[in-house]
Amino acid sequence: MRSLPDASMKLIVTSPPYNIGKSYERRAPLDEYVQQQTAVIAECVRLLHPQGSICWQVGNHVAASEIVPLDVPLYPIFKSHGLRLRNRIVWHFEHGLHCSKRLSGRYETINWFTKSDDYTFNLDSIRVPSKYPGKKYFKGPKRGQLSCNPNGKNPGDVWIFPNVKNNHIEKTAHPCQFPVELVERLVMALTNPGDNVLDPFVGAGSSVIAAIKRNRIGYGCDIVQEYIDLAWERVHQFRGGFLRTRPMGKPVYDPAKPYGGHR
Repeated sequence: MRSLPDASMKLIVTSPPYNIGKSYERRAPLDEYVQQQTAVIAECVRLLHPQGSICWQVGNHVAASEIVPLDVPLYPIFKSHGLRLRNRIVWHFEHGLHCSKRLSGRYETINWFTKSDDYTFNLDSIRVPSKYPGKKYFKGPKRGQLSCNPNGKNPGDVWIFPNVKNNHIEKTAHPCQFPVELVERLVMALTNPGDNVLDPFVGAGSSVIAAIKRNRIGYGCDIVQEYIDLAWERVHQFRGGFLRTRPMGKPVYDPAKPYGGHR
């Protein structure tokens, strides 16, 4: 990251390790983990364009059967750099670990920060179908006119995308993998064609794929060579036209299929 120029990234989107002892991380005391994140976040702020956004996707750290929502201790770090929290997006998914002494976790959060009040936001590019398309005002001066946006509605701050488990079309050897469509929505909303997108914990390369899929320029780094090789392989597969990804807008649940047809 230090080799990249100041203010060069329109979007920095990532899912850092959660400090839970996965194969790619060393479990550390929570305060040490936060210090490590502080250094990375500072470098991200240096790289962020004045009209850019940072999207930090995290879940829970678990210690002694107690959960710690990681966005809570990380929030003051972003604020110390003067960043503004625009949304705390809840990413809901149906599958995960089954708990016996607490409710099973089925969501994580994406904290969307901007560097200023003048930031790129393309709402029309991510609108979803309206619940009542064609609905019209039935009284008043706008009677007979559409009461909803004809291009669809704002998707809100609760997003439902399948997480990448064993039966997901995008599954690789990486144990905690971003679904491309999740990052793709952020890329579409927060950047313009030709902009730079960086993932400082690039893993399997889903963020870079989402960027180039939408005609942006993707950057990524990781400390595990195996994942860098995997990310490059997937990028080459995408450019060759044979990388399989889950399409945006595909229903998560189809009641007409056996077991509901998840994914």
